Formats: sequence, C-alpha cells, structure tokens
Amino acid sequence: MAHFVIIGAGECGARAAFALREKGFGGDITLIGTEPLAPYERPPLSKAGTDQAPEPKFIATLERYPEQSIDLKLGTTVIALDPATKTVKLSDEQTLTYDKLLLATGAAARGFPGVDSTSLRIRVLRTHADAVALHAALHPGRHIAVVGGGFIGLELAATARIRGADVTVIEGLPRVLKRGVPEEIAEAITERHRQEGVDIRCGQTIEALQEETDKVVVRLAGGEVISADLLLVGIGALPNVALAAEAGLAIDNGIAVNERLETSHTDIFAAGDCCSFPLSLYGGRRVRLESWRNAQEQANLAAANMLGESAEMSAVPWFWSDQYDFTLQIAGLADDAVTHVRRDLDDEAFILFHLGADGRLLAASGIGRGNAIARDIRLAEMLIATRAHPDHAALAASSVKLKSLLAA
Repeated sequence: MAHFVIIGAGECGARAAFALREKGFGGDITLIGTEPLAPYERPPLSKAGTDQAPEPKFIATLERYPEQSIDLKLGTTVIALDPATKTVKLSDEQTLTYDKLLLATGAAARGFPGVDSTSLRIRVLRTHADAVALHAALHPGRHIAVVGGGFIGLELAATARIRGADVTVIEGLPRVLKRGVPEEIAEAITERHRQEGVDIRCGQTIEALQEETDKVVVRLAGGEVISADLLLVGIGALPNVALAAEAGLAIDNGIAVNERLETSHTDIFAAGDCCSFPLSLYGGRRVRLESWRNAQEQANLAAANMLGESAEMSAVPWFWSDQYDFTLQIAGLADDAVTHVRRDLDDEAFILFHLGADGRLLAASGIGRGNAIARDIRLAEMLIATRAHPDHAALAASSVKLKSLLAA
C-alpha cells in the first residue's frame, strides 16, 4: 500500500491530507507537525483585538484525522530527508519510508538582527503561542513599538490599539506597505491608523536596541530614543527550506517547484509559503506567495498531482488584510503596470486597477469598510484571469458593472 508523507501540519499540509482522501486515495497518510496543537489557521493570530485570549481556529477537529485514517504526529520534527532512499527521520527516532512526499513547511517570522529569539520584550508573531503571549501584554497603559510597516506590522498595531495600548510604528522605507500596495491605499491606511492615535514613523532606521528589565530602548539613526514596554517585530518571513536544502533540493526564494508543484527530486512536492513557482499568467515569473488562499489552492493542487494528475498552478494571486473597520484586498501582481485607473465606491471605498503597457489588466487593489470592495475585487480577479483589456473609462465609472466587462 502506498504511503504519502506530508511534512508541515499548517493550513496547506492539513488541507492537502484531507484533499487526498476526498480524491479517493486509499493508502497511508502521515501528517507531521512541529507544534503541539492540531493544525489551525494563522490569519486570525494578528487580528485578536478583543479582551478574550485568542483561541486557535482549527482546520478540523482532532477526531477527524483518525476518522480519515490520517496519522497526525504533533510536536514532532523531521530532522533528515533522504530522497535516494525515500525516507524521513523524525525527532522521536522513527524513520518513515514514503512513496510520495509533500513539503508544506511554511515560513518563519524574520527576527530582528542580533536579537535573541528567547527575548521576552522583543517578540515576533507566527504561532498561536506567540499570539497568546502578545495578547497578555497588550492593554491600556502599555507602550508598544512595532518594527515594520507591512501587513503584519500594521495588523499588530491595530490590534494593540484596539486593546488600548499606545503604539508607535517604525518603518525604514518612506511609507508603509511599500511592497505591493499602491501609495493611495497606503495613505488611506496610514490616515486610519493616525485617527486611532498610532504614531507612524517612516524613513527611520534603527541604530540600536537595548532590552532592559522593564522596557526596550530603541535608538534611531537620527539620535531619537523611543522607550517601549514591548517591541513587536513584523519585518516579514523566511521560507523554511533547511530540510529541503540539506537534502539537495533546488532552492530559489523558497523550495523551487514547477507549475505542478514538483521539486527537483522525483516524488517530492512542495506547496504553500515554503515554495516558489513560475506563474504563467505573468510570463512564467517565479513568485512565492504567503497567503491563506494560496495555501488552500496549492494544497488541493499538490494532492491532485501526487495522485498522478498534471494540473498546473493558474490561480490569480490574492491578498487581504483587516485593520480596524477597513479591509484591504489585492488581486494580481501590479509590478509591471504603467497605468492606474481609480473607481470610487460608496463610503470612501475605492479600487485601483493596474494595467500593463498593452492595456491588459494585471492587478486590482481596493480598500473600504467591511465588504464594500469584495464583490468588485472578485470580478476584477476574474478579468485578470482572462487576460482582459478593459476600457479605462468603463473601469473608472462606478455606474458600469464589472460583470458586464467580464461578459464582454
């Protein structure tokens, strides 16, 4: 009987295990995770702005794994992978032999250079345990400094402010959300944070950090000193590739896979935050996506191809972020856009459409309260997938339904 092993019990790994069963695989499945908790969703971790301690949002109950004959090994690390013998060695000294292997090892929060990962006052957010520790520290009367004005840094800033803490955001680039988010949307997010009392400092370089008994002292390059009770580091994530690299798999901003999520070694696949792949929709450009939806889509794709299908990655990249009452959504990749068309919606919501030199719609970025932009971003995503060349005036006119452009 065939044995499929999945290393990484996060969103991608867990959903891939269930997808294998849904697609009719009758062999053995082993799902291995380093954390003691059953697989859970990570996006809620940075958004726990209530007085209640964060509870993990489990992907499935513990009972479902044995019900689906999935051998879930928690609190277990894979310490070696040998593609030649098709074996993995576990931290509990077990050795497993696989027929097909999926690497869904995710990513790790990037720490601040030179800071001990065990620091109690300089923290990152990646796990549920991190979220619980941060929640306990966020309350009125505390001053929280956040390093990084990207998605995670700003979500943490919003959460801390909702919980009543004073917040200072320190960003080295000239504005927040510099990578991948248009300036108009970044300005709207910045203004929303400032309305809530967040002190945002852009273009600031940290010269030194000093952790003291009851505070963290941040010295900026210009000489200013910021004292905080806690420093949250939100400067991105690094793909977990050590196991793959030691096994000789190709690495390129993550574990390098092809359109079918196959690695450079036969019968080994990779999916989710840990892998980079060519995206045909953007000329074969190799990308690595850290997003909830991508983890789900690649879980299903990996399961299909582990079972012998030849399905290729074709989904439009999609990202989202909730901050206060604002939701930001981005569909597609706007890097090569030369024209930007704005569509204003109700209640200050708006969408920016990003088009290439040939008029093709490459991406759409939107911001608004609640679900104000959700439907139009979804329709824009469909237009992007069809490689549409929509009329600029029609995109700008809120009276013109995007659905009509799709039909055309």
